[in-house]
Amino acid sequence: MTIAITGATGQLGRLVIEHLKTRVSPSQLRALARTPVKAADLGIQAYAADYDQPQTLAAALAGVDTLLLISSSEVGRRAAQHRHAIDAARAAGVRRIVYTSLLRADTSALSLAGEHRETEQMLKDSGLAWTILRNGWYTENYMGSVAGALAGGVLVGSAGQGRIASAARTDYAEAAAVALTTAGHEGKTYELAGDAAYTLDDLAAEISRQSGRTIPYRNLPVADYAAILAGHGLPQGLAEAIAGWDADASQGALYDDGRQLSKLIGRPTTPMSESVAAALKA
Repeated sequence: MTIAITGATGQLGRLVIEHLKTRVSPSQLRALARTPVKAADLGIQAYAADYDQPQTLAAALAGVDTLLLISSSEVGRRAAQHRHAIDAARAAGVRRIVYTSLLRADTSALSLAGEHRETEQMLKDSGLAWTILRNGWYTENYMGSVAGALAGGVLVGSAGQGRIASAARTDYAEAAAVALTTAGHEGKTYELAGDAAYTLDDLAAEISRQSGRTIPYRNLPVADYAAILAGHGLPQGLAEAIAGWDADASQGALYDDGRQLSKLIGRPTTPMSESVAAALKA
């Protein structure tokens, strides 16, 4: 069996490959990347594959049994890019696609959900076997705020008292490796999230505990939080999107208590405190 991984040189892709290498021979793995030279350190075969150049996908997928389709990073272009990948997989004779979607993509208020819903439907209409991994928030999404909180003496956001059931990126990567290499996952959709939910007040308290400083959480209107993010150099559109996702979190968009992730990987998910400790050392 040959397993191909799209986005192999990205943050999630690299972690998936490391988990896969503990489960199958590296000779069974194939890294798909726009720039294969960036995959040289992965220790597996690398192929050029660009969502926007379907002919590269056809060559890269020849002889592949199972494809991990890691969702494209280009929000707004994802659906078309994923269609190219699914069409190429079908033409190449790929048997199953495992797709990294979004927590409760079918009902989520997050602006990211639409393209995931489209892709899920494409998979179901493709005639191929499929597994959908609806990934919740990565704890790392909030760890980028730790340095700024320490510098400014306050953690800011717009999530109110919304509970966030995030998990470390490596937890989701391990789930993908399990779904790719063990039986019983075809036709299944998994809602993946961390075991223990927290609020941004809780995150501020944990930063305070580990740093030895008092770092409060300050909840802001969405426009004010977006303005702060933009002031730190983020593009205006991205700043507004991040602030909007926080507002959605305040309404429960990032909360889940099903513990399907820890069940899939056979261990508890990484505690938020461990991620804070890593961020403080960075």
